[in-house]
Amino acid sequence: MKELNAQLDFLPEDNLYHLGLSFTKEELKDNFGDVRFVCMGGTEHRMEGFAHYIFKELGIKLPIGSCLENLSKRSHRYAMYKVGPVISISHGMGVPSMSIMMNEIIKLLHYAGAKDLIFIRIGTSGGIGHDPGTVVVTRQPVNPDLSTDYTLTTLGKVRRFPSPLDQDLARELIDAARQIGLRVVSGDTLCCHDFYEGQGRLDGPFCDYAENDKMEYLSWLHQSGVSNIEMESVAFGAITHRAGIRGAIVCTTLLNRLNGDQLTTNKTDLENWRLNPQRVVAAFIKRTLVKD
Repeated sequence: MKELNAQLDFLPEDNLYHLGLSFTKEELKDNFGDVRFVCMGGTEHRMEGFAHYIFKELGIKLPIGSCLENLSKRSHRYAMYKVGPVISISHGMGVPSMSIMMNEIIKLLHYAGAKDLIFIRIGTSGGIGHDPGTVVVTRQPVNPDLSTDYTLTTLGKVRRFPSPLDQDLARELIDAARQIGLRVVSGDTLCCHDFYEGQGRLDGPFCDYAENDKMEYLSWLHQSGVSNIEMESVAFGAITHRAGIRGAIVCTTLLNRLNGDQLTTNKTDLENWRLNPQRVVAAFIKRTLVKD
């Protein structure tokens, strides 16, 4: 991790309000100093499920009578679980919610003295030119105009930050997906600030463009190397890059947007596809820990 805000060193205690955590810095070292992996996804339910899944995959034992606990339950905003060297945490929908969580989890791990960190976003997405259930490992997050900087207004001034992801990490995740027999592609990921108009949908309450306008735009994205659409990737890339943390994004596609806007697949298939990124990331974590 890179050097962070020097003013943090002068805080005797930092109340991580949105995570619902308040520990002394020494307590954070004792409880979180061994963290290597932070896996994040949109919903509390999904990340609770991943916590239990990685718990079983890593063969971790808990004392009799204890169970995995949501460490952020007092915040009523996020769900956070610690499973050995893995944190599984929800980030909500969109950049603002995720950014707040990432800022506070980075501070927590900074205070804890955690080393060699890897952040992975586990998500769902709309595919562009790929069948539902395909795993997409992001090559480069992009904005709707295919620019790649994350913009943040600070003190009234617009600042721009590059959003690269760790390509070696991406290749390892692709290899892990292939090893467990999943359909996987590498491609750019479009980060939108809205689910409806921002993603060119025709089924929202507002729409002042036509079907051919939507298809022209989606086809342009496909031809430009964009494989899927979600709402967090550019900020994720920028924040991990600023912090000097290796970052990757692994999403499953729930539909091919070139064929429509609505999810029409049965719930059984949808749930199975949602689990594919978790399977990939768990396989990667197990392989990495064995190497270490």
